Amino acid sequence: MAIKVLNTLSGKKEFFKPQKEREVKIYLCGPTVYDEPHLGHLRSAYDFDVIRRYFLFKGYQVYFLRNVTDVDDKIIQKAKDSGFGDLIESTRKIAEKYYRVYKLWMDRFGIMPPDIEPWATEHINEMVSFIQRLIEKGFAYESGSDVYFSVRSFKKYGRLSGRSLDDMIAGARVVPGETKRDPLDFALWKKSKDNEPSWESPWGRGRPGWHIECSVMSTCYLGETFDIHAGGRDLIFPHHENEIAQAEAATGKQFANYWLHNGMLTINGEKMAKSLNNFVTVEEVLKKIHPDALKIFFLSAKYNTPIDFSWARLNEAKASSERFDSFFARVASIKLHKNDLRPNKNTGKIFNQYEVKLADSESKFRQAMDDDFNTALALSILYEILSEGNRAYEDPGLDFAGRIFLLVKINKVLHKLGSVFSLFSSQNIDTQNNDLINSIIKIRDQIRASKNFELADKIRSILQDAGIIIEDSKSSSSWRKLEG
Repeated sequence: MAIKVLNTLSGKKEFFKPQKEREVKIYLCGPTVYDEPHLGHLRSAYDFDVIRRYFLFKGYQVYFLRNVTDVDDKIIQKAKDSGFGDLIESTRKIAEKYYRVYKLWMDRFGIMPPDIEPWATEHINEMVSFIQRLIEKGFAYESGSDVYFSVRSFKKYGRLSGRSLDDMIAGARVVPGETKRDPLDFALWKKSKDNEPSWESPWGRGRPGWHIECSVMSTCYLGETFDIHAGGRDLIFPHHENEIAQAEAATGKQFANYWLHNGMLTINGEKMAKSLNNFVTVEEVLKKIHPDALKIFFLSAKYNTPIDFSWARLNEAKASSERFDSFFARVASIKLHKNDLRPNKNTGKIFNQYEVKLADSESKFRQAMDDDFNTALALSILYEILSEGNRAYEDPGLDFAGRIFLLVKINKVLHKLGSVFSLFSSQNIDTQNNDLINSIIKIRDQIRASKNFELADKIRSILQDAGIIIEDSKSSSSWRKLEG
């Protein structure tokens, strides 16, 4: 089944059609590295990590780009406050320090690193060239040593956010020191201030505006038109609106075909933000709970809907995570039930029922994720599979061979589907399976000692189907994985 996405640009769910078959190019607005990441930053990174993983799960080749904004008013102010000395050098040190912090927590949370991670200050020449194109085409103008984009010159402005120019003008203002012709216009290049980081340009020393970074870096690496542009809903206006205007004015082509926006993480209904001083850092949370619990909390809402943070909800997610942990531990230390050696003519029928249910659950998981990455529904299906696993463990209608086959299969399915969410990564499946196989071999030795060779042979056959070769001696057995 094809994937459907809610495209902010059209406001509708659309079937995803990549520019190149089985390939998807994704740009995600990355961090401005001036402070430690809070949970809102992590949610955005995780939401789009899941989407990236699902495309990979479906067999797509994925090119994933996430930028780093390493020069910005906030970074410069942090550098001024730090008292490191030289402002240019301290700005660089602040950006590098908080990038390392950001990367540390993304790695610990299991976020896949981007395929490409361009830094803004490494692409100044490209930005200058891009701005020159906009001036030459009449979409931008020089004013003193600043350069501004003329919003009214781009007729499709407001298409992404659904805002009219009249609505925008009501909230527009000119900051003291700005020399733009129209309050709606925005800066592409800013004249440098004393001692602040700056670069040479045809308009004098200065630095790029925030919006130009993403237009330049995305098209530089992904092409003038690419598949998906992603980011938080708070970036739709003005940042993403401005990106579209700059890019399409310069190239004359559609910028991104699909725009995906994740919902905000809130506290008591308010957006989590440094400016509101209502944030919780990633470090603070992950010191108290396992990453899987926090992932389950995020997954409980669709990526494009808001979710309200509370420690009570995190504790509920923690309890859910522990249910999976308990099942994996139970499977790895399987015991021989007293009735397992008794023949049961219903085993085959019961086994088939479980297999049908498991296949149906896998299908429903894919359907949920195909429908605009509905993680809440997909997560509920993992719970269903977990319940089936616990039921199979206790089911008196299954003999030992049928039980172990089902539990191994359910264990693998949970890990396979869970990998889309980067869940259960601390539960190393190879180690778990080795522990499980060792337990099975010990129990099989007991079965052989009781001269129940029919069941012992059945277990051998099941393990061989799973790629495990058993080698028997008189008193015990060993095993090895089938090569290839």
